[in-house]
Parts: sequence; structure tokens; C-alpha cells
Amino acid sequence: METVAPMKEISDLIKENGGASFQFCYQCGICDVVCPWNRVSRFSMRKIVRQATFGLTEIEQEDIWRCTTCGTCPQRCPRGVDQIQAGISLRRIATEYGAFPDSVAPIVAVTDGLMAEGNPFNMERANRADWAKDLQVKNFTEGMEILYAPGCYLSYDPRLKKVAAATAGILNKAGVDFGILGSKESCCGESIRKTGNEQAFKKLARENIKNWIDHGVKKILVSSPHCYHTYKNEYPAEFNVHFEIVHISQFLSELINEGRLKPAREYEKKITYHDPCYLGRHNGIYEAPRDVLKHIPGAQLTEMEERRENSFCCGGGGGRIWMETPKGERFSDFRLKQAVDVGAEVLVTACPYCITNFTDSSLGLEEGRKIEIKDITEIVQEVL
Repeated sequence: METVAPMKEISDLIKENGGASFQFCYQCGICDVVCPWNRVSRFSMRKIVRQATFGLTEIEQEDIWRCTTCGTCPQRCPRGVDQIQAGISLRRIATEYGAFPDSVAPIVAVTDGLMAEGNPFNMERANRADWAKDLQVKNFTEGMEILYAPGCYLSYDPRLKKVAAATAGILNKAGVDFGILGSKESCCGESIRKTGNEQAFKKLARENIKNWIDHGVKKILVSSPHCYHTYKNEYPAEFNVHFEIVHISQFLSELINEGRLKPAREYEKKITYHDPCYLGRHNGIYEAPRDVLKHIPGAQLTEMEERRENSFCCGGGGGRIWMETPKGERFSDFRLKQAVDVGAEVLVTACPYCITNFTDSSLGLEEGRKIEIKDITEIVQEVL
């Protein structure tokens, strides 16, 4: 198989996806300096941008699948180059050619599940709302205050189902009039789009948008920053539709400040907060989760040095959550050690990918066994 895609095809696809800024790259290397990969291994985004610009990229090479789309390099680039679009554009070409390295093979299985059942786990669509059994969660009907869209991980993963349950409990406690779509909800498609499958993304997006319109949805509450980013930014850009999208950390802050939620029990543990890339760098939500944690009685919040716009990626973005990362190269191991180093007993975050990766790391690291991994909703639930 020819592994070098035609120069014109690469150039055209990059331009179509906002990559015209590549011509401004003058190879300063700042993107390589700030990339989290270069804290655990070796990787050159500068090289990929150069190869993509001149149409010399081998689309089977593993490097084009390494980017986690964390957003650090575009944020720091002095020339305004969007390096993330370079990687995504190249992945689209690879998808069209069916050219995947062995480490990316699981993406094919993920795609099959998405197309068949609307979720990347290939679990039955009919079981999507099983997490809500016996939790007094209603089906969404027109006129309700808010649609809660838990996303795939919270609907199917045993660990993350607890986060969905905690969220439902909090909403009921606060008297929020909410409902879910259950089996009619499909994956947001963000992860599969980042791996290059634009067709699958659009199919999933159209399904979701149609269901929202049919049900009279106006306001959508999400637990995943990846769903938040997709619904708030990518759906409007692609389909010119607009719904009010709220992340759970924002809604919790709002409920507490309005007096609808009143944390009362003591939580006498040292905690630190990890900013998820798609909540923080990509969408600028830094204050809401911290505001929530500051209202937790007795909690001692200690910040890690790399926080807010400088937060260290967990490694799950850009479709990497579905790929195997060798031990010793996992961002989550590095980040977990940072949490332990500040004396935290609990690492709190607000993203299912982060929780999954940190939990895996905690099981494999001696230091990791000293710290709990919690979603912000679980902390709030414990003190109500």
C-alpha cells in the first residue's frame, strides 16, 4: 500500500479544515517544547506540521496518532498555527485509505460499535439508561427545565455509572426538573471525529440534533467536557444549530450560589483539582469547579503547580482513550505523581476520560494507591 498521500490531497484537506495558518509556521519548535509527550517520551509536532505542509507525510506512521489534542501548542504558538488541525486532517486521509498502525487498530472496533449501537463500547442501545433504574429519573418531555445527557462513559462504564447516579441524586435534591433521552441518546462523536472519521461524526450528530428538536430540548446538561465542547462548538459550526449547553461543574456552582444546594457535612480531606483539557484550555472553564470545591465544608484544596491553562493532560483526548499507551509513556502516571507530591488524599476532576486514566494509573503505581480519584459530583453528593 502506498503510505505517502498525494501532496495536493493533503494540502486541500488541511485548507478545508482551517489549516491555512500552516504557511505561517517558521519552525521555532515551541510546540515541541510545550507538548506533554516530551515529558514522557519523544514526539515532534513541528515535524508533522512541516511534513503536512509539503505533502510528505507517511499516513501509516504512528506519530500522526499521538496527539491528544490537549490544546497546549496552539495556545503557545507565536504565529497562530493550529497544529491540532494538521493531525486531524492527516488522520482523515489515513481513515480514507484504511491505513492504521497496530496501536490504532482498536479505533476500528470503536467505529463499529458507534455505527451499530450509538456508543463506542458496542453495548446494547436499549441498555443505555440502565444506570438510572430506581433513581427517580424521568424520560425527558417538552417543557422540562433541562435535558441531562450523561454521555457514553457514564451510561455504560461500571465506575462512571456512579458519577451519573451522583448527578441524578444531586439534581433531585436541588429540585431540578430534568429528564434523559435514554436509548435515544447517541455518542456525541467527538472522539471518533478526532481520529479522522468525519462521516461517522456527522451521522451521530444528526441523530442527536434530530432527537433534541423532536423533543423540544432547549437546555442540555453534560458531565463530559468532550460532549460539552462538541455540542457547544462543533455542532453549531457544522450544522448551524444552537442549544444552551451547560457543564455539570457550572451548574453545581449555580445551584450552590442560588441556595438550591447546601453542602453541610464535613469533608476533612486534602484535595487537589485537575483541569481537564476540554473544560479548561479549550473552553476556559476554570473558576466554576473551584468555586464548588471551596463550598465543601472542611475540604482543604491544594493546587498543583501545573494548573488552569497550564494543566497537564491526562492523555485521553484525540481518541487516545481508545488506544493502548505503553507503560512509562502514560501522561496520567505523571499527573498522578504530581497530585501525590502536593500531599493530596483525593484527586478531583470533572471528566470521564480523566477519571478512567487516573484510576488505571492508581492501580499500577505504588504512589497511586495513596490517593482516591473522584468526580466533582461525587464530592458534592457526599456532603449534602
